[in-house]
Amino acid sequence: MLDGWARRLVDPVLEPVAGSLAARGVSADALTAFGLAAGLACALAVALDAPASIALILLAAGRIADGLDGAVARRTLATDRGGFIDIVCDFAFYGAVPLAFGVRDPEAAVAACALLFAFYVNGATFLAYAAVAARRGLESKARGPKSIHFTAGLAEGTETIAVFAAMILRPDWFDPLAYGFAALCLVTAASRGWLAWQAFAVDKRAGRLGDGPGTS
Repeated sequence: MLDGWARRLVDPVLEPVAGSLAARGVSADALTAFGLAAGLACALAVALDAPASIALILLAAGRIADGLDGAVARRTLATDRGGFIDIVCDFAFYGAVPLAFGVRDPEAAVAACALLFAFYVNGATFLAYAAVAARRGLESKARGPKSIHFTAGLAEGTETIAVFAAMILRPDWFDPLAYGFAALCLVTAASRGWLAWQAFAVDKRAGRLGDGPGTS
C-alpha cells in the first residue's frame, strides 16, 4: 500500500548513489548478496538478543542495498537471473526475522508461526499471480520497472519493514504486532485471490473459461 509513496520519496536519493556505484563497477548481484547478508545478520542479532540499535542498522543496510540493486541493474545490465535472485533473497529475509523472534523467545513461537503462515499464503498469491500474468503478457509499472508482474496490496515491503522495525524496538509487542500483520497479509492475499479470480476467469489461449491448474 505504501510502496508507491516510498519509491517517490526514496528513489531521488538512491538514484545518484546507484549511478556512483555503477560507475565504480559495483554489480547489482553484489548488492543483492550484501542485502541478503545484512538481512540475515539482522535476524541473527534478533535471535541473539543483541542491542536493538545493531539490528536496526543491519535492517536499514539490507533494505538500502535491496533498493540500490535494481537501480544499479537498470544502469548496467538488468537480467532475469538478477530479478530471480532478488525475489528469492527478499523472501528469505522476510522469513528469517519472524523465525528469529521465535528462537529468541519460545513463548512467541506461535505468533511467529502465524506470521510465517500468512507470509507463505501472501507470497503464494503474489508469485502465482505474477506467473499467470507473465504467461498472458501482462505488464505492470505501478511499482516501477520490475522483473516480474507486481500487484499492489495492503501489506507490501514498506509495511513489512516498518513492522519489523517496531518489533525490534519493542520485542514485548511482538505477539500483537505479529498477529495484526498476519491478518493484514491474509487480507492482502484474499484480495489478490479475488482479483485473480476475476482477471483470469477466461482462458485467453482458447477463448473459454479456464479449467484450473491442469488446463493445457
